[in-house]
Amino acid sequence: MGRMTATPARRVLLAAPRGYCAGVDRAVIAVEKALEQYGAPIYVRHEIVHNKYVVQTLEKKGAIFVDQTTEVPEGSIVMFSAHGVAPTVHAEAAERKLATIDATCPLVTKVHKEAVRFAKEDYDILLIGHEGHEEVIGTSGEAPDHIQLVDGPEDVANVEVRDESKVVWLSQTTLSVDETMETVDALKSKFPNLLSPPSDDICYATQNRQIAVKKLAEDAELVIVVGSKNSSNSIRMVEVALDAGAPAAHLVDFASEIDEAWLESVTTVGLTSGASVPDVLVDGVLEWLAERGYADVETVKTADESITFSLPKELRRDLRAEAAALSAE
Repeated sequence: MGRMTATPARRVLLAAPRGYCAGVDRAVIAVEKALEQYGAPIYVRHEIVHNKYVVQTLEKKGAIFVDQTTEVPEGSIVMFSAHGVAPTVHAEAAERKLATIDATCPLVTKVHKEAVRFAKEDYDILLIGHEGHEEVIGTSGEAPDHIQLVDGPEDVANVEVRDESKVVWLSQTTLSVDETMETVDALKSKFPNLLSPPSDDICYATQNRQIAVKKLAEDAELVIVVGSKNSSNSIRMVEVALDAGAPAAHLVDFASEIDEAWLESVTTVGLTSGASVPDVLVDGVLEWLAERGYADVETVKTADESITFSLPKELRRDLRAEAAALSAE
């Protein structure tokens, strides 16, 4: 008789932390509270967070997402997304007599304040980030005459400054930590007096999720990242997994997007999610994997997260009355 070959046990390594960060949680709750408090519609400038499911769920509850402030009817309430907006957007809202709720993540607000401070001190500010990202547009708008974008290490050769003794770098909060520091190192080679911001501008949640996905990549033949294709931090996690040695890594919004062919010869699947992803979507992937023999789930914990942010102060006022008063002026 031939010897029986044991089938390797299939398992899922589930990253912790994963999913919602404090800034996203705050922004999503802010939309829900505003709808409860003031009733629909609540207009939201751009997607409140970069996740398809979250946006669709809030739309069903009465949120209306718009690309421009000019699309919001006068006398309405408009909320600014977690990614932040430039001062010109606040001015547009005031012109249109809109009551506003600012759901900008406090960590993004911190970067905005640093940009304003360094601009007042007449520094050239090198903003590391991706062109066209909402957060970059918002931060750049705080000091457009002082900020220039540096989109990765290869962009450093194009950077020119007025005074090499007065240069500082700031960063989009959702980048790959490794990639950002690679860009910083390249900038420091070119500008030895380059000043760093007073504290690390890559947010704690981005760092923690990337550390966790690196841990998954050590043992998983396949890493699945749940997140939307316009989510910068989710895209970075796929890249981090591959850079850390995972043979394959893919980004999906829903379990239905997983290709069964990815599971061929895979015994260990790593699973995580971006900072704007609710756990219900991860649960859906776990169910999908369990149906295909990956029922053994092991949590891989690399950090504890206890940070919370208070809701926007505007939710403690009667904004409908304020909007009506503005319209009457």
